Amino acid sequence: MNATGLLHDLGQSLWLDNITRDLLDSGTLKRYIDELSVTGLTSNPTIFENAIKNSSAYDAAIRAGLAKGKSGEELFFDVALDDITRAADLFRPIWDRTNAVDGWVSLEVSPLLAYDTKKTLAAATELFDRAKRPNVFIKIPGTTEGLPAIEEAIFAGIPVNVTLLFSREHYLATADAYLRGIERRIEAGLNPYVGSVASVFISRWDAAVADKVPAALKNRLGIAMAERIYAAARGLLASPRRQRAYNFGARPGRLLWASTGTKDPQASEVLYVKALAAPLTVNTMPEKTLNALAAHTELGQLMATDGGDCERVLGEFANAGVDVDALAARLQDEAAKLFVKSWNELMAVIASKSAALK
Repeated sequence: MNATGLLHDLGQSLWLDNITRDLLDSGTLKRYIDELSVTGLTSNPTIFENAIKNSSAYDAAIRAGLAKGKSGEELFFDVALDDITRAADLFRPIWDRTNAVDGWVSLEVSPLLAYDTKKTLAAATELFDRAKRPNVFIKIPGTTEGLPAIEEAIFAGIPVNVTLLFSREHYLATADAYLRGIERRIEAGLNPYVGSVASVFISRWDAAVADKVPAALKNRLGIAMAERIYAAARGLLASPRRQRAYNFGARPGRLLWASTGTKDPQASEVLYVKALAAPLTVNTMPEKTLNALAAHTELGQLMATDGGDCERVLGEFANAGVDVDALAARLQDEAAKLFVKSWNELMAVIASKSAALK
């Protein structure tokens, strides 16, 4: 059995961090599901920008939208929802078979709304309603302004993929927002299960300190932060407050390891995937990483539920001058700005394609 199957069997979900119309039309996504144990999918503005810019597969849909007088963001979401709903239908049997634990597809609200609670909630509601698929996650940033939107979306029954998380503190804040939404559903007599994942970005930690720490610490910060967050998540499972919610029928939101493609060309392509193997979690990876993993036939040890030696390693980074709290805030802010940049570039691609196809 290859390593993708091994990960699946130990209880970790493998999701693809990519979507293109070509991937759908060619049957490649279906093959990943059947042969590589892929059970979900995530997307973001950069993925859609590259997909639309580098393929003619979207031209007919863009022409159809233009004929209806649509443009810009409205036209993009029409095109994106076509891909997202097709993928959701491919994963729907998995969603049904796993009682909604797996088989999810994610679509992001406009990153221009990352610091606007009301508009984020309105956009999340609209996108979920338009998708008309129960296995679609709406991605909402886990910024301070995003937390109330996350709570309200969960209370409204909208499944949420919380994104832009870097630190334990980011994760705990979003986990609390999720639980508040669930508790409000319990008090209102509503079904307390609303799917959610908390997406923690990994490789950006190491890229941020690559030239600032000794060689012995290279490519170790992202994993250490993930181990700290995983220990916190495991601790939450045992809290009386959460156990009360589970007794009413709720389920825990899962950790999702994001940005797990290796950015260091000298490191293994599956460095983060093997280090972050753990049940009740998700790893979403680019195609290159997925295919590299499929070439392996072993994994190594599971993550330690108590965080292992992460605090010692983080202490070494502190001694090297790395303030992880300050860096987490910076990374979240930078990631939000990068998503805005990608969004603006995506809108430019939509505009240029529209002009060419008119």
